[in-house]
Amino acid sequence: MLQIVLVSTYDLGHQPFGLASPAAWLRQSGFQVNCVDLAVDSLPSEIVRQAHLVAFYIPMHTATRLAVEVFTHVRQLNPLAHLCFYGLYAPLNEVFLRKLGAQTILGGEYESGLLHLCHRLHSILAGSLSDQQTEPLVSLARQQFLIPDRCDLPELSKYAQLHWGSHPPRKTGYVEATRGCKHSCRHCPIVPVYEGNFRIIQKDVVLADIRQQVKAGAEHITFGDPDFFNGVGHAVPIVQALHQEFPKVTYDVTIKVEHLLRHSEHLPLLKETGCVVVTSAVEAMDDHILALLNKKHTVADFIQVVQLCQKAGLTLNPTFIPFTPWSSVTGYQEFLSSLFELGLAEQTSPIQLAIRLLITEGSMLFEIPDMQKQSENFNQQSLVYEWEHPDSTMDELYSDVLELVSSGMQKNQTRPEIFEALWNCASTKTSPHSSLPPLPLVPGRTDFPYLNEPWYC
Repeated sequence: MLQIVLVSTYDLGHQPFGLASPAAWLRQSGFQVNCVDLAVDSLPSEIVRQAHLVAFYIPMHTATRLAVEVFTHVRQLNPLAHLCFYGLYAPLNEVFLRKLGAQTILGGEYESGLLHLCHRLHSILAGSLSDQQTEPLVSLARQQFLIPDRCDLPELSKYAQLHWGSHPPRKTGYVEATRGCKHSCRHCPIVPVYEGNFRIIQKDVVLADIRQQVKAGAEHITFGDPDFFNGVGHAVPIVQALHQEFPKVTYDVTIKVEHLLRHSEHLPLLKETGCVVVTSAVEAMDDHILALLNKKHTVADFIQVVQLCQKAGLTLNPTFIPFTPWSSVTGYQEFLSSLFELGLAEQTSPIQLAIRLLITEGSMLFEIPDMQKQSENFNQQSLVYEWEHPDSTMDELYSDVLELVSSGMQKNQTRPEIFEALWNCASTKTSPHSSLPPLPLVPGRTDFPYLNEPWYC
């Protein structure tokens, strides 16, 4: 019997769909599968020693870096195991991962590739076929999904939860209804892999996955789609069915500014069916930077979305990349001022005020002429192309802001306290005539819902 270990190192504080989904495919075909989430549990050395295949799920940059650290240990425990990386960041880092010793790399719709790999390894053990990858590096094939098998994943109480005022934290489940994206934001790692395509996970599978997580105690569901409104006709029936079956279960989604405007008639429906948080990758409060990132929205569009969400009674959770090669100290000051004026200073997670642009392998940012000079600066340890701001003051500001946010979170400072610290820090980086005025902070709100997992990269 082929022994398989699927490993996740980090997945934004939720139970990894990227383990549960392929586990269902492999177990249905008779393979022995062990799922290991290293964000919660330790590596089971004895199980790894017995494995024929160890496959690392790397859906994001942080997960990839952590997986690389674990990879060496796994090779020492089991030099004979076939080693695989799968998920969004696997094909992006193919060259590096193969040099590291990975034998199979799978991106896109990876379940069918993992199943094919296991059948191939079974044939190799039987004495036929070679040990070379025959599965496509990236598969965009349409799949008939299976209900994810979460039987050996840690319980939901060990993951991020929804916090909302004085209410007890709500256990949170996680599902995906679509993958990929039909848009082409230049900084997004999805674009070079899916190339403008997205794929749906069938409605009955999504609802069955929600059902089993509610049975396990979930009171809130995160839809992990890159953009929940990529397919509105698919998304709306799902949340309607969710609310009909579980009227007390809340949920959150991620939707582009562009789609929140285009499909604004559905915002009241989101509220009615239990949506409490809408995350949107705004990225910048500067139209020039938004154009460079190919975001397809403007600052005015975002302000309109803020108003639409307020009117619908939805909490908007904006995410940003305030530190880019095109940012400025004045721009950062204006960014903080805009958040304050829009009433978003507390709704915005503090870490979003300290995010620096990541340039990964395959990035479409190299379409921008002045970024091409960075193409020689790949750092294999951090797995990014390094860049310095033309104005050294911006790099100093970034370091100061990151330190203030990190220390503030460690000290359990409130969001208003951290925001005020950043405001004061930013005001010192220019002459007194252009510094920010004292911040007239109002008493902190505590009634907006948020997930207690602050990272988003």
